[in-house]
Amino acid sequence: MSSSGDSAVADPLFGITLSIIAFAIGTWVRNKTRSALANPLIIAMALVILVLVIFDIPLESYEAGGSFISFFLPPVTAVLALSVYRQRKILRAYLIPIGAGTLAGSIVAVVSTIFFSRLFGLEEIVVRSLASKSVTAAVAVALTDRLGGVPALTVASTVITGMAGNILAPYLGKIFGVTDKVANGVGIGTSSHALGTSKALELGEIEGSMSSISISFSALWTTLILAFAF
Repeated sequence: MSSSGDSAVADPLFGITLSIIAFAIGTWVRNKTRSALANPLIIAMALVILVLVIFDIPLESYEAGGSFISFFLPPVTAVLALSVYRQRKILRAYLIPIGAGTLAGSIVAVVSTIFFSRLFGLEEIVVRSLASKSVTAAVAVALTDRLGGVPALTVASTVITGMAGNILAPYLGKIFGVTDKVANGVGIGTSSHALGTSKALELGEIEGSMSSISISFSALWTTLILAFAF
């Protein structure tokens, strides 16, 4: 790559622009195809990787701008509280079911991950890295650090879990006959954190707000469960 090209990709605007364009293309494909498989996040990730590989662009150059977008994730997550506030009457009415549902979901997520990881003979450090995959990334990484796992592996498993929830959320409720909006929202937020919640918000405000509050509940329960599991 030429010196001018090196300067261009080293500019933080490169990572920002590439991320936005990739996601815009992913959204356009999803709207055109109306297919659950055409997930904007997956398409955007694939396009970014493709560009970096084809043009031999160092990951560090992309991260100079790509990480800037990550800076806005906490404020965006905080905005989810607005949806919760709007549905505060439902939250008060269903507080106990939400607490119980997120507890059950967190237990299943942690226990099943540990069980199957050990069943397939994964190393203990990998087990500890995957145990918190169903909570939001910031909490998952903090838990992995405490457990002595590998944060990078935790982040990867957390993203995969969230993307799976984002893709499958509209269908699992129908498959298992779950029609209650609160139950759907709690299930999505507990199992697939913020990425799943983005899909829950598309399904409806009740689903989105219940999914949002479930992220906090599941983070609390998972922290307590892992304290006893290891």
